[in-house]
Amino acid sequence: MNPTRWFRTFKWKRRVQSCLNDIQQRIDAPADPHGLNAPLIVSLTSFAPRFPSLLPTLQCLLRQSVKPNQVILWLSPEDAAQLPTEIKALKNEGLSIALCEDWRSFKKIIPALQQDPNRYIVTADDDVFYPFDWLAKLVEGAKQHPGNVISHRAHRVQYEPSGSIAPYENWQKNLNTQQSGADIFATGVSGVLYPPNSLDQHAIETDAFLSLCPSADDIWLYWMTRLNGCEVHNLGGKARIIEWPGSQTVSLLSENAGGDGLGGNDRAIRALTRAYGLPGKRMQTTP
Repeated sequence: MNPTRWFRTFKWKRRVQSCLNDIQQRIDAPADPHGLNAPLIVSLTSFAPRFPSLLPTLQCLLRQSVKPNQVILWLSPEDAAQLPTEIKALKNEGLSIALCEDWRSFKKIIPALQQDPNRYIVTADDDVFYPFDWLAKLVEGAKQHPGNVISHRAHRVQYEPSGSIAPYENWQKNLNTQQSGADIFATGVSGVLYPPNSLDQHAIETDAFLSLCPSADDIWLYWMTRLNGCEVHNLGGKARIIEWPGSQTVSLLSENAGGDGLGGNDRAIRALTRAYGLPGKRMQTTP
């Protein structure tokens, strides 16, 4: 291993250990009520190959400075049958485990929307560290910007001179300032808060997202936000993503390049533009 790579690996391992220590220090830490005008849930999904690194993420989410009404882990029946004992034991800390159809990454929000859209739903990924005040910042953002979707991390959608959306790789990535707008695109990895009924009613149409963008849930949720006339408010500050060891062995990255020369996100953007129009302004659904 060359010195530069060794040093990066060393720093990453130190960050991971610091995060694990932080999680342990949160045990029995008091949590404030969220104070929102509707129930608040944290919703995520996982699958069996990710189970070895799932425990610390769930502990992060259960040990926040603000207490949600529920933390729900959505699993397919096949994956639930393989759930490790230490994950099941987190029910003692308040974890809810629920079964749903295997809609891949969409499981983190679609069954929660189907269950009750009149809640604040915060989505999280299953493979990263979340700070102690992660949820508190999203909740405060929701109070200060009512009706907006709130994100810890966002990109800015870029457009071509023709008016079409530029390739995803050309978007302005990981914005470091607070801003809202129709072109602010929330990225799910760092957590996103969806207020009650902020997503269009088409959001739960499983046949649509499975055919148009089966591996691009962030793209789908952005379109459904805009289709409903809502905007994203980004909290600002470049988000640092700390992934757990081994969690990225299994990912969707291998699916992001197709024989048509487009990345997975670009194929999804093209398909959703055909189906629903461009997201820059309030859109009209096609019959």
